[in-house]
Amino acid sequence: MPEAQTNGKPIIEMRGVGKTFARGKEPVVVLEGLNLEVAEGAFEALMGPSGSGKSTLLNLIAGLDRPSSGTAVVAGSDLTNMSDGELAKFRARHVGFIFQAYNLIPVLTAVENVELPLLLQSLSGAERRKRAETALRVVGLEERMHHRPNQLSGGQEQRVAIARAIVNDPTLLICDEPTGDLDRKAADDIIGLLERLNKEFKKTILMVTHDPQVASHASITRQLDKGQLK
Repeated sequence: MPEAQTNGKPIIEMRGVGKTFARGKEPVVVLEGLNLEVAEGAFEALMGPSGSGKSTLLNLIAGLDRPSSGTAVVAGSDLTNMSDGELAKFRARHVGFIFQAYNLIPVLTAVENVELPLLLQSLSGAERRKRAETALRVVGLEERMHHRPNQLSGGQEQRVAIARAIVNDPTLLICDEPTGDLDRKAADDIIGLLERLNKEFKKTILMVTHDPQVASHASITRQLDKGQLK
């Protein structure tokens, strides 16, 4: 198991976090009294059965949702009572998302897909292109910049998605089953890339996975079951 690449300072601090959804008239408790602290520079895996609350927890950390109770402080920001606009700014500055589905735009080339998050910033077209090309070089796809998604393998599509996630230089990478649709070799390549982003580029990574072999690359693996961390 790799050593944790941390400096000890917490980047995620969750205290007594609960999340309840309304299903008709019945409240559904997904998370209850959850405490979590993740050090800056860590690479952590989160495992647990379907329905245990893994994706809900990721959404709270990423500022896609707010806790029903407790506090969530991420990258120095208390997300608990932020407005939608404040949460959007927080995500744009601090969070890169990597999902099982690559969510690429079919009619755009790899470099155009990577540029998309930069359209929200006041950058020139030349600066956007330069940053997108740099991100694609980091993930090893400089030779595929002008290919569309249907001209790429699944592993290459996920690399484009990772380049898009890092193009803003986020503080935190949130990965939800990033190897779920890939064969073993492509999955190993993607995990190797995430390890490099963690060690060389000091990115804090929190990854949900069902695959113990994938989880073994993280420095810490946490188990979530019935809304509680074990």
